[in-house]
Amino acid sequence: MRSDKYIFNPHTLSYEKFEKPLRRRLFKWISMTSAVVVTGLLFFYVANEVFPSPKEKSLMREIEQMKFQFHTLNAQLDEMTDLVNELQLKDANVHRLVFGIDPIDSSMWNAGVGGHDLAYNVTPYKNSFKTLKSSISKASALKVKLEVQKASLDSLLFLANDRESYFNAIPSIKPVQAGHNDKKIPYLSGYGMRIHPVYKIPRMHTGIDFGAPVGTTIRATGDGKVIAVNMSRTGYGKHVIIDHGYNFKTLYAHMYDFDVKEGDFVKKGQKIGTVGNSGTSTAPHLHYEVHINDRAVDPVKYCLDGLTPAEYKILVELASQENKSFD
Repeated sequence: MRSDKYIFNPHTLSYEKFEKPLRRRLFKWISMTSAVVVTGLLFFYVANEVFPSPKEKSLMREIEQMKFQFHTLNAQLDEMTDLVNELQLKDANVHRLVFGIDPIDSSMWNAGVGGHDLAYNVTPYKNSFKTLKSSISKASALKVKLEVQKASLDSLLFLANDRESYFNAIPSIKPVQAGHNDKKIPYLSGYGMRIHPVYKIPRMHTGIDFGAPVGTTIRATGDGKVIAVNMSRTGYGKHVIIDHGYNFKTLYAHMYDFDVKEGDFVKKGQKIGTVGNSGTSTAPHLHYEVHINDRAVDPVKYCLDGLTPAEYKILVELASQENKSFD
């Protein structure tokens, strides 16, 4: 029960009830209210920090897991960036060493790295913003490099396909196969000055004579188009000329018969006819020529199929011997 307070008034010579001023009562009320609010907030803070609810505990665990995963992702992005950079170095070597062209320019390779802030729409929270911004920047830079590398590989594929066509077209195998051993060549007369078997004088021999029995298969030495199938009685006799493109042509002379006609497209290793003894010839053989820009060159440089360095050396030595040609 509230007790009232009385004070003696000397003017009235009586006790009067004491009333506190409004300001003091208001101050007291504000003080008590503030104390209650502060105490409540302090209790709320302690309750949440020291004694979080089950839902808050679950969210905290989820946040910690996400932080760990983002750090792991950042580490993986660093590893992938290193791998892509290594791939770019190999790409540069392929461009330069294999195809003889300039590799990707470094400014193009690093395009998009830096520039405007990619995390502009991410809320800058204290604990997550730095990690998120780093991940976004690394992922963006990696994406650019992968796109550039894809474009580079597409160009390499185009060059490889064109180079494959080039390699298939270049004469690179022997036109005849002696028996079951493709490396065996029993009779050979090479490119250069030789004693003509009919005129008995030194003459320039513009091809290689492969001695072989009549009927031996003659193969196209590269992909190309048959541009001539001739039936001469003298000179080259029955002969075929193939245009391989890339300024290469080959001639196959003194044939017995043909398996192709003018205008046919042939593949490397395809049968085009058989060995004969037609035209100005003293024995069954194939006279084989290689022309670059319509000029005869030494065919031995284009007979590389399946030969080891030692075997190729023997072939060159046989072809360089000063003997008689067969035509």
